[in-house]
Amino acid sequence: MPTTHKRRKAQGRVLIGIDAGTTVLKACAFDADSGILVARAAHRLPVRLLADGGREQTVRTLDRAFQGVMASLREHLGGRWAEVAGLGVAAQGGSSILAERNTGAPLTPMVLWNDARAHGHAASIAERTAPRFWREFTLRDGVPHGLARLAWLREREPHLFCDANIHIGAGEWLFHRLTGLWRQDPGNAIQTGAYNAAAQRLDPAAFALIGLDLPFVADLRQGHETALLCAETARRLRLPLGIPVAGPYIDQEAGYLSAVGGASRPVHCSLGTAWVCNYARPYSRALDSPAQLALGPVTGEGQLVVLPLRTGNTAWDWALTALLDPDLPKALRKAEAVFRARLAPPPGLVAVPHLAQRNPLFPEACGAGSFWGIHAATSTGDLVRAVAAGMVFELAEALRRALSGGRADGIVVGGGASKADCFCRLIAALFPGGWVQRQREEDWAVARGAIYALAPAIARAPADPVRRPGASSCRAVQDSANHYAHVRQHFNLD
Repeated sequence: MPTTHKRRKAQGRVLIGIDAGTTVLKACAFDADSGILVARAAHRLPVRLLADGGREQTVRTLDRAFQGVMASLREHLGGRWAEVAGLGVAAQGGSSILAERNTGAPLTPMVLWNDARAHGHAASIAERTAPRFWREFTLRDGVPHGLARLAWLREREPHLFCDANIHIGAGEWLFHRLTGLWRQDPGNAIQTGAYNAAAQRLDPAAFALIGLDLPFVADLRQGHETALLCAETARRLRLPLGIPVAGPYIDQEAGYLSAVGGASRPVHCSLGTAWVCNYARPYSRALDSPAQLALGPVTGEGQLVVLPLRTGNTAWDWALTALLDPDLPKALRKAEAVFRARLAPPPGLVAVPHLAQRNPLFPEACGAGSFWGIHAATSTGDLVRAVAAGMVFELAEALRRALSGGRADGIVVGGGASKADCFCRLIAALFPGGWVQRQREEDWAVARGAIYALAPAIARAPADPVRRPGASSCRAVQDSANHYAHVRQHFNLD
């Protein structure tokens, strides 16, 4: 039988971090003495897009990607593969797989966290509950989308909801693949309605609303506990038997752990598919945002707050390809020239980058993105500047909440969009000099953070300070931020 044990220091020379994201699965090997990234591999995860708003992946695809990145690391490491002393697992949270409890064999595709087919079930659950219930239970507003998806899945596949099966996500599947144990993290549990954020434990109250019991989901990870690599997986991957496996972590939690030490109280800004702020605060039942995920303590007492924004790289990719060039690499090169000429948009030009939200004027339509202040001399470069600025202003609003009351003393930026110099410069223009750092391993920081339980010092991703723009550029960015706030307030876009 697989066994579990508390955190222990890994004894060996190589640690592997795994990051199972929404569209890419990555794995990194780190030297356990120096912390240097010695090998890395990535595998694209195709998403099946359905006409009714469905977003799916197959577990076979996930497994093939996992086998591929591990084989690639083994090839790069050569003889050092025998020195692997531990693994850490992080993954995107909130997705759904129904699987056989004993074997882990998938019975459904993985329905992704951004699948839209359960919106009607969310509305139905909301009608049967008071908003106060969710504020007191999940410390956020609204029905968790994963809970609505469970109701939707049960309606479609009622025969699968039995004691022989279990509901899991990408992190649980991967952790079970490695250890033979079912375990989930709080960030995943809160998105499926299984986690009482106020009490910081699993709670059946929300599941009871749709007629389910808690044993249908995995047990909760306790702190930074680890489990042992099971014999079958050790044999298949040619790894040492019984090495510790940490996790599973939600990717945003691992991202935050990669920033710990960059400042004494950092805010980690993940500029990925969805932009997110991750920060620690003293325990509280307050809402910093209606969309927050309030998890348990990460490096001490209190809470980790994962704060999704209403923007992300979907908006940036749209601006690049629709306004500059349909070929994304060419568009990125053109964007560099746009921002070399000027950082801020012209006075009065505002772009609200809410591309993934419902249209506030026509609720049956999708898309709440908008421009204000366009005139005959407005160029496509100006529009691109306005979109980038609007994305950063959304981030800055969330950061101000995180920074209030001395909760944080530094901003650490990571994720794919942090490679675009304009975003880091725009952020630095809004905050005091020396506050903003950029992670060097933007695409690999989550994998590094996943090994925190094994080696906290190595889990910190190296970062460099972002130089603040000149005084005139800072004033222009700050004036533009004021224009943005005025438009947001005037049109009640919160």
